Amino acid sequence: MSGAAEILNNVERGSDLWAVIYTLDSWGFDVASARISVWTVMVAIVVVIAALVLARLAIRIACWLLARVTRFDTAQTLLAQKLISIVIWAATFLIAIDLLGIDLTALAVFSGAFGLAVGFGLQKTFGNLLAGIILLMDRSIKPGDVIAVNDGITNTVGQVKRIGLRAVSVTTRDKKEYLIPNENLMINQVENWSYSSRNVRMRIPVAIAYGCDVDLAEKLMLKAAKANKRVLDTPAPAVWLKAFGTDAIEFEILVWIQDPEEGLGNLRSDVLKRVWRLFNESHVQVPFPQRDINLRDTPELRALIAAIRGEGT
Repeated sequence: MSGAAEILNNVERGSDLWAVIYTLDSWGFDVASARISVWTVMVAIVVVIAALVLARLAIRIACWLLARVTRFDTAQTLLAQKLISIVIWAATFLIAIDLLGIDLTALAVFSGAFGLAVGFGLQKTFGNLLAGIILLMDRSIKPGDVIAVNDGITNTVGQVKRIGLRAVSVTTRDKKEYLIPNENLMINQVENWSYSSRNVRMRIPVAIAYGCDVDLAEKLMLKAAKANKRVLDTPAPAVWLKAFGTDAIEFEILVWIQDPEEGLGNLRSDVLKRVWRLFNESHVQVPFPQRDINLRDTPELRALIAAIRGEGT
């Protein structure tokens, strides 16, 4: 490494430091025109550590200045930060290579095969990187959005916490954090519940028994829906008669909320419990499955009934 050799030449030969460096450099071997020794390895480690620390520090300072100077929204700021990070890391790599005195032309023979291997090995990585940049540029998914990702097997619903270079962090109501590759969000179906509006409509099914007052049941369901603090007044809640089922009259309570990240199941549970209490107070019955059995009058049935009666007496 020529960088280590230059440092060695700049040290005064009569000093103790030079003696230590000379000793460390003597513990090694030559490979072609390059010298690999304990000293060159130590210099390389120091350069790499210094480059990593300075690069991270430069990224933090650049991101701080970006937040102070610009007025970007969340998605634009995140995109700018990712681009700044890529530029700084690339510049740091080139500067570190130059400081170490590594001649990249020496690797020209292997550059073709090495580049091909890196291309195949990092194909998914670069794909996720480009997908993340595209997601931030078109602003289809932003930190804070509530999304549902359907990959054909599972349906993950949660809030976007962070968009990284490789994956998007999605946190569910169970506090489970899913790291979904950026490329998956480009090729799979994604529902963004807060893309153009944060209003989300929920459907809560309710059924009542035949013979109950339908108008009264509708009023009670509307009352139960409006009593929940998360339900919006505009658009107003509504109750639709959905169908005349086999065992019940089926309804749907339609409510609008603005905070889906706070959960859907807890809202549904609260509304249904209020409906249950109001139904009990007003004697509106909730149905249960019923079946009517019809028996044909046959000699065998009469004989069975007679035998049962005979046993009973």
